[in-house]
Amino acid sequence: MLKNNRFSNIFFFIFLLLLVIGIGTTGYMFIQKWSIVDSFYMTIITISTVGFREVGDLTVAGKLFTAFLIITSFGTFAYAVTSITAYLVGGKYRKYLKEYKLMKELEKLNDHVIICGFGRVGIQVAKDLCAHGTKFVVIESNEEVIKDHEDLKGYYFIKGDSTDDINLEKAGIKNAKAMICCLPKDADNLYIVLSGSELNSKLLIISRATSQSTKRKLKRAGAHNVILPDAVGGSHMASLISNPDVMEFLDIIRVQGYNGANIESIAFSELPDQFKNKTIGQLEAKRLTGVTIIGFKTPDGEYVINPDFEIEVVPHSKLFVLGNQEQIEKLNKLFGLAH
Repeated sequence: MLKNNRFSNIFFFIFLLLLVIGIGTTGYMFIQKWSIVDSFYMTIITISTVGFREVGDLTVAGKLFTAFLIITSFGTFAYAVTSITAYLVGGKYRKYLKEYKLMKELEKLNDHVIICGFGRVGIQVAKDLCAHGTKFVVIESNEEVIKDHEDLKGYYFIKGDSTDDINLEKAGIKNAKAMICCLPKDADNLYIVLSGSELNSKLLIISRATSQSTKRKLKRAGAHNVILPDAVGGSHMASLISNPDVMEFLDIIRVQGYNGANIESIAFSELPDQFKNKTIGQLEAKRLTGVTIIGFKTPDGEYVINPDFEIEVVPHSKLFVLGNQEQIEKLNKLFGLAH
C-alpha cells in the first residue's frame, strides 16, 4: 500500500488553527470561569481582532491572558487561515486530489505494463498498447510532456525519474507483468533493468539500446529482450526498397487494434479443456472464426511456421493466429480467452 502525504500541509494548518482556538478557550474557562461557548466566542473575537466587546468583565489575569493570546496567536491564526484559503482556492487542492485518485487507481492495477520514458519510442509503445487494450503506467520526468498527453483515455502518468525505485514502486512494479525501458541513455536503462529484476523476479523486461555492446550488458542485467531502434528502423527502410509489398503487409498485420490485423498467441493453458490435446486441424479455427494458425511453438521452444494440421496442441505449447479484429474477437469468444 502506497502512503500518501499530499494532504499533510492542509492537515497541519487545520491542526494549528484548532490548537490556537483550543488554548484560548481553555484559558478563558480556567481564568474567567466562563462557559465553553463564551470562552470559544471570546477566543475567536480575540485572535481574529474583529473588535467586538468582551463577553464579560476581564480580571487582571484575564487581561494579561488576552494580551498574551493576541501577541502569540494573531500571526499564527492569520498564517493558518491564509494558507488554508490559498490551498483551497489556488488549485493545490484539486491537484493533490487528482494525484490521490490516481494513486488509488494505480494500487488496483494488476498485470499491467510499466513504460519508463515517454519520448518518441515510449509514445509509440503506449499507442500500440492502448490499441491492444493493455493497461500501462508511464513514468516520465518532463512535466510538459505529461501535460500534452495526460487527458488521453487509458494513460496513467507518474511524474518522476524512472531510475528511482520509489517511482517504480508507485507504478506498481510488484504487480506488473512487464516493463519497457525507453530512456535515451543506455546507462539509465541498464540501471532500471537491474532495479526491475530485483523488485520483481517474474517481470518481463524489454529495453531499448543504442549499440550491440550495450545490448549484451542489458541481457546480462536481466532484460529478456533488447531492441535497437536505429538498427530496426534502418533494416525496415532497406526492406522497403527490396521487398516493399512484403514490408507493407507486415506493417498491416502488426498490432494495431481496430486499424489493422492482429497476431495473437494462445498458450495451451489458456485453452478450454475440450480444446486441449487436439490437433490443429481438429480445432477448426479457420472455419469457425476465420483466423489462420500461422505458427506453433513446441514445448522445447522451437517455432514451426505454417504448422501441419496433424500437429497436436500439447502442454507448454503455443499457437500463433492471424486475423482481423472481428475474427480475433470470435476466436476469443469461442475459446473463452481474455485477450
